[in-house]
Amino acid sequence: MIGIVDYGSGNIQAIRNIYKKLRIDCEFVSEPGQLQSVTKLVLPGVGAFDDAMTRLNESGMRDALDLMVLDKKVPVLGICVGMQIMASGSDEGKLKGLGWFDAQVNLFDERVIKQKPKLPHMGWNEVQEKRKCKIFDAIDLAKGFYFLHSFYFKCGNAQDVLAEANYGGDFHCAIHKKNIYGVQFHPEKSHSNGVNLFKNFSELC
Repeated sequence: MIGIVDYGSGNIQAIRNIYKKLRIDCEFVSEPGQLQSVTKLVLPGVGAFDDAMTRLNESGMRDALDLMVLDKKVPVLGICVGMQIMASGSDEGKLKGLGWFDAQVNLFDERVIKQKPKLPHMGWNEVQEKRKCKIFDAIDLAKGFYFLHSFYFKCGNAQDVLAEANYGGDFHCAIHKKNIYGVQFHPEKSHSNGVNLFKNFSELC
Protein backbone atom coordinates (compact mmCIF):
# COMPACT_ATOMS: atom_id res chain seq x y z
CA MET A 1 0.00 0.00 0.00
CA ILE A 2 1.35 3.42 -0.99
CA GLY A 3 0.60 6.17 1.50
CA ILE A 4 0.36 9.71 0.09
CA VAL A 5 1.17 12.03 2.98
CA ASP A 6 -1.60 14.58 3.37
CA TYR A 7 -0.34 17.45 5.51
CA GLY A 8 -2.01 20.26 3.57
CA SER A 9 0.74 20.80 1.01
CA GLY A 10 0.87 19.25 -2.45
CA ASN A 11 -1.23 18.07 -5.36
CA ILE A 12 -2.24 14.84 -3.69
CA GLN A 13 -5.38 14.13 -5.72
CA ALA A 14 -3.44 14.07 -9.00
CA ILE A 15 -1.00 11.54 -7.54
CA ARG A 16 -3.80 9.30 -6.32
CA ASN A 17 -5.51 9.49 -9.71
CA ILE A 18 -2.37 8.21 -11.42
CA TYR A 19 -2.00 5.28 -9.02
CA LYS A 20 -5.67 4.40 -9.38
CA LYS A 21 -5.30 4.35 -13.19
CA LEU A 22 -2.32 2.04 -12.69
CA ARG A 23 -4.49 -0.12 -10.39
CA ILE A 24 -1.98 0.28 -7.59
CA ASP A 25 -3.36 0.51 -4.05
CA CYS A 26 -2.85 3.89 -2.41
CA GLU A 27 -4.45 6.05 0.24
CA PHE A 28 -4.05 9.46 1.83
CA VAL A 29 -2.43 9.38 5.28
CA SER A 30 -2.88 12.34 7.59
CA GLU A 31 -2.25 10.84 11.03
CA PRO A 32 0.30 8.37 12.44
CA GLY A 33 -2.22 5.57 12.99
CA GLN A 34 -2.88 5.34 9.26
CA LEU A 35 0.72 4.35 8.57
CA GLN A 36 0.35 0.79 9.86
CA SER A 37 -0.57 -0.70 6.47
CA VAL A 38 1.73 1.51 4.39
CA THR A 39 4.71 -0.07 2.59
CA LYS A 40 5.82 3.02 0.63
CA LEU A 41 5.35 6.76 1.10
CA VAL A 42 4.95 9.71 -1.25
CA LEU A 43 5.75 13.09 0.33
CA PRO A 44 4.40 15.91 -1.87
CA GLY A 45 4.83 19.63 -1.36
CA VAL A 46 4.13 22.97 -3.01
CA GLY A 47 4.77 26.58 -2.04
CA ALA A 48 7.33 27.85 0.45
CA PHE A 49 9.77 25.76 2.51
CA ASP A 50 8.82 27.18 5.92
CA ASP A 51 5.11 26.82 5.21
CA ALA A 52 5.57 23.17 4.28
CA MET A 53 7.65 22.46 7.39
CA THR A 54 5.16 24.28 9.62
CA ARG A 55 2.28 22.26 8.19
CA LEU A 56 4.20 19.01 8.59
CA ASN A 57 5.25 19.81 12.15
CA GLU A 58 1.69 20.75 13.10
CA SER A 59 0.20 17.68 11.42
CA GLY A 60 1.54 15.32 14.08
CA MET A 61 3.21 13.25 11.36
CA ARG A 62 6.80 14.45 11.75
CA ASP A 63 8.02 11.90 14.31
CA ALA A 64 6.04 9.09 12.66
CA LEU A 65 7.69 9.82 9.31
CA ASP A 66 11.15 9.79 10.89
CA LEU A 67 10.33 6.40 12.40
CA MET A 68 9.00 4.97 9.13
CA VAL A 69 11.79 6.34 6.92
CA LEU A 70 14.89 6.33 9.13
CA ASP A 71 14.21 3.35 11.41
CA LYS A 72 11.90 1.05 9.45
CA LYS A 73 13.52 1.97 6.10
CA VAL A 74 10.19 2.38 4.29
CA PRO A 75 10.82 3.73 0.74
CA VAL A 76 9.76 7.36 0.38
CA LEU A 77 9.52 9.66 -2.64
CA GLY A 78 9.62 13.42 -2.05
CA ILE A 79 8.21 15.66 -4.77
CA CYS A 80 9.17 19.33 -5.33
CA VAL A 81 9.02 21.02 -1.90
CA GLY A 82 8.48 17.53 -0.51
CA MET A 83 12.02 16.83 -1.69
CA GLN A 84 13.37 20.21 -0.52
CA ILE A 85 12.24 19.70 3.08
CA MET A 86 14.42 16.57 3.19
CA ALA A 87 17.40 18.97 3.37
CA SER A 88 18.80 20.61 6.50
CA GLY A 89 17.45 24.04 5.61
CA SER A 90 16.65 26.52 2.86
CA ASP A 91 17.52 30.04 1.74
CA GLU A 92 13.76 30.49 1.50
CA GLY A 93 13.10 30.28 5.24
CA LYS A 94 14.41 29.97 8.75
CA LEU A 95 13.03 26.62 9.87
CA LYS A 96 15.07 23.43 9.96
CA GLY A 97 14.22 20.77 7.41
CA LEU A 98 13.88 17.05 8.03
CA GLY A 99 17.64 16.64 7.70
CA TRP A 100 17.41 13.31 5.88
CA PHE A 101 20.16 14.52 3.51
CA ASP A 102 23.32 16.53 4.03
CA ALA A 103 21.96 19.25 1.79
CA GLN A 104 20.84 22.86 1.55
CA VAL A 105 18.17 24.46 -0.63
CA ASN A 106 19.43 27.52 -2.50
CA LEU A 107 17.87 30.30 -4.58
CA PHE A 108 18.82 30.27 -8.27
CA ASP A 109 21.33 32.99 -9.22
CA GLU A 110 19.36 35.12 -11.68
CA ARG A 111 22.56 36.69 -13.01
CA VAL A 112 23.49 33.50 -14.88
CA ILE A 113 20.02 32.74 -16.26
CA LYS A 114 19.45 33.83 -19.86
CA GLN A 115 15.80 32.81 -20.18
CA LYS A 116 13.03 35.33 -19.48
CA PRO A 117 11.22 35.48 -17.18
CA LYS A 118 14.14 34.22 -15.13
CA LEU A 119 12.26 32.88 -12.12
CA PRO A 120 10.55 30.65 -11.47
CA HIS A 121 12.10 27.89 -13.56
CA MET A 122 8.93 26.71 -15.25
CA GLY A 123 8.21 24.19 -17.98
CA TRP A 124 9.69 21.02 -19.44
CA ASN A 125 13.38 20.32 -18.96
CA GLU A 126 15.48 17.31 -19.89
CA VAL A 127 17.35 15.57 -17.11
CA GLN A 128 20.70 13.80 -17.09
CA GLU A 129 20.99 10.61 -15.08
CA LYS A 130 24.17 10.59 -12.99
CA ARG A 131 23.86 6.94 -12.01
CA LYS A 132 21.56 4.11 -12.95
CA CYS A 133 18.41 3.64 -10.94
CA LYS A 134 15.23 1.65 -11.52
CA ILE A 135 13.14 4.75 -10.87
CA PHE A 136 14.09 6.02 -14.36
CA ASP A 137 13.27 2.79 -16.23
CA ALA A 138 11.22 3.30 -19.45
CA ILE A 139 11.57 7.09 -19.18
CA ASP A 140 12.58 9.44 -21.99
CA LEU A 141 15.16 11.59 -20.20
CA ALA A 142 15.58 13.83 -23.27
CA LYS A 143 11.89 14.74 -23.04
CA GLY A 144 12.33 15.19 -19.32
CA PHE A 145 9.83 16.41 -16.77
CA TYR A 146 7.79 19.46 -15.85
CA PHE A 147 9.43 21.88 -13.38
CA LEU A 148 8.09 24.82 -11.37
CA HIS A 149 10.48 26.22 -8.76
CA SER A 150 12.80 29.09 -7.82
CA PHE A 151 14.96 27.18 -5.33
CA TYR A 152 17.10 24.11 -5.94
CA PHE A 153 18.46 21.24 -3.86
CA LYS A 154 22.23 21.13 -3.34
CA CYS A 155 23.58 17.83 -2.00
CA GLY A 156 26.62 17.91 0.22
CA ASN A 157 27.43 14.34 -0.82
CA ALA A 158 27.82 13.75 -4.57
CA GLN A 159 26.87 10.08 -4.11
CA ASP A 160 23.33 11.20 -3.22
CA VAL A 161 22.79 12.83 -6.62
CA LEU A 162 20.66 10.73 -8.94
CA ALA A 163 20.10 13.22 -11.78
CA GLU A 164 20.78 16.80 -12.81
CA ALA A 165 19.02 19.38 -14.95
CA ASN A 166 20.29 22.68 -16.30
CA TYR A 167 18.87 26.14 -15.69
CA GLY A 168 21.61 28.76 -15.81
CA GLY A 169 23.86 25.91 -14.70
CA ASP A 170 23.53 22.31 -13.59
CA PHE A 171 21.51 21.60 -10.46
CA HIS A 172 20.48 18.46 -8.60
CA CYS A 173 16.96 17.50 -9.69
CA ALA A 174 16.75 13.94 -8.35
CA ILE A 175 18.32 12.42 -5.24
CA HIS A 176 18.61 8.97 -3.70
CA LYS A 177 20.08 7.57 -0.50
CA LYS A 178 19.16 4.08 0.66
CA ASN A 179 15.34 4.03 0.85
CA ILE A 180 14.91 7.80 0.33
CA TYR A 181 14.20 9.32 -3.10
CA GLY A 182 13.39 12.86 -4.13
CA VAL A 183 12.60 14.70 -7.35
CA GLN A 184 12.44 18.46 -7.88
CA PHE A 185 10.13 18.17 -10.88
CA HIS A 186 6.42 17.32 -10.84
CA PRO A 187 5.89 13.76 -12.14
CA GLU A 188 2.13 14.20 -11.70
CA LYS A 189 2.33 16.90 -14.44
CA SER A 190 4.82 15.06 -16.66
CA HIS A 191 2.52 12.80 -18.71
CA SER A 192 3.90 9.34 -19.56
CA ASN A 193 7.31 10.00 -17.99
CA GLY A 194 5.67 10.88 -14.72
CA VAL A 195 3.33 7.89 -14.82
CA ASN A 196 6.29 5.57 -15.43
CA LEU A 197 8.23 7.13 -12.55
CA PHE A 198 5.34 6.57 -10.14
CA LYS A 199 5.01 3.00 -11.41
CA ASN A 200 8.74 2.38 -11.02
CA PHE A 201 8.65 3.70 -7.45
CA SER A 202 5.78 1.37 -6.60
CA GLU A 203 7.85 -1.61 -7.77
CA LEU A 204 10.96 -0.84 -5.70
CA CYS A 205 11.90 -3.56 -3.23
